[in-house]
Order: sequence, then C-alpha cells, then structure tokens
Amino acid sequence: MSPHILIVDDHRDIRDLVGKFLVKHGFRVSQAASGPEMWQMLHDHRIHLVLLDLMLPGEDGISLCRRMRGEGNATPVIMLTAMGEETDRVVGLEMGADDYVAKPFSSRELLARIKAVLRRTQANVDGSTTPSTGKDHSVARFAGWTLDLARHDLRRPDGVVLPLSKGEYTLLLAFVERPKRVLSRDQLLDIARGRSAVPFDRSIDTQVSRLRRKLEDDPTAPALIKTVWGDGYMFTADVSFDDAAG
Repeated sequence: MSPHILIVDDHRDIRDLVGKFLVKHGFRVSQAASGPEMWQMLHDHRIHLVLLDLMLPGEDGISLCRRMRGEGNATPVIMLTAMGEETDRVVGLEMGADDYVAKPFSSRELLARIKAVLRRTQANVDGSTTPSTGKDHSVARFAGWTLDLARHDLRRPDGVVLPLSKGEYTLLLAFVERPKRVLSRDQLLDIARGRSAVPFDRSIDTQVSRLRRKLEDDPTAPALIKTVWGDGYMFTADVSFDDAAG
C-alpha cells in the first residue's frame, strides 16, 4: 500500500496543487486546513507523513508538532515555512519536525524531501515508525562510493570502508539527500540539529573539510563537495538509493 500523506495548510490552492502532484507520483493524500482537522485525520486514518504549514489559523505548526511529539505520535513531519524564517525553522526542528521546506518550493524538491524522510524514518504501511533493523535497509550510491544508511559505513570505490563520526555522517547524509542543490551553512546546521542528539561541530566548514579529506582525490580542488562562494556548498554527484547489497 502506498504511503498516505496529510497536507495541513490553510491555503486550499496549495493543498490542491501539492495533493495532485503527490497523487500523480503514487501517494495517497488527505488534506486539513487547521489543527483540529489535522487531529481528526490523524485519529481516523493511518498517516505516514504530515506536511505541516508553520503559519496556521489558531494553533500554529510548531505548537501542533510539539503536541504530537508530546503525545507520543512519531509520524514524520515536514514543516512548510516561509523564506527567511530561520529561527522558526530551527525551533520547528527542535520541536520534533523531521525536515523543513521553505516556500516557494519546487514540486520536485518537495518530492525528494518526502522520499528522504520516509526512507530515513522507515515508515511502515501500518502507520508506525520503527528504526532500521539493518537487515533490509538502503544504501546511497554516488561516484562509485556507497553510504550504508543503517550502519553509517562509507565504502570507497575500491571497497575499503572508511569510518565516519556522527557529525560527518549527518552532514554527508544531508548532502546525498539533496544533490546538486546549494545548501547554506545555516541550512546545514538546521538539518544537523534536527537529526543529531549530540552537539554538532561549531563549524560546518570544519566538517566539510573532514569529509573532503575522505572523499576527494584532491581536497584542495574538491570535485564532489564544491564551495559556492557567498552561498554555501553543493554536492555535485548523481545519487541513487537502493537496498543494501549482500
């Protein structure tokens, strides 16, 4: 059975546009225009992921996400925010959101984020979320490299496994889930804070340098993790996800 997505947004045109796009890509979709409607849908249906607008009439998205987590509801949440609301994005992640997408967003970006969150949280068709057992998990492949998403192993093209710290893995995962997109330092910090229970390195640049030393043939002239001056970093490789081999 295909994953069931709940779109919570008070703008009907946005709900309809996003809903039609997701249905076209094989998802089941329900809609809610407010917090009370969201709670009713969560009660009545098995929802696998919630697209939750931050600015809602009455109770806002941050408060709704906090209540969900406080009540033990682990349904994945992607927060929809307006451009420039960096503080709210950080607060949303701290309240338990799994990711955020800033408006205006492209449909393809939203689809990639949804698939990435569902893959990362291992959402089951019965509506529960469970950690990966390591027996049937995914790997990310790029430029001959393989990143095991359950074991956090990074394997070189020649088969040698390189150890990754938690911070390095978190940063690399952020890149491989968003290839060929410019990610600012603030975005990378937001993603890291939302995923990691341990303090993230004070400097994104330091983590990038460490990753480059492991990934790049010449870290002084990086080909995989490029610096976009004034904007941040971009992961240049094509990335595919599939079941772990062997």
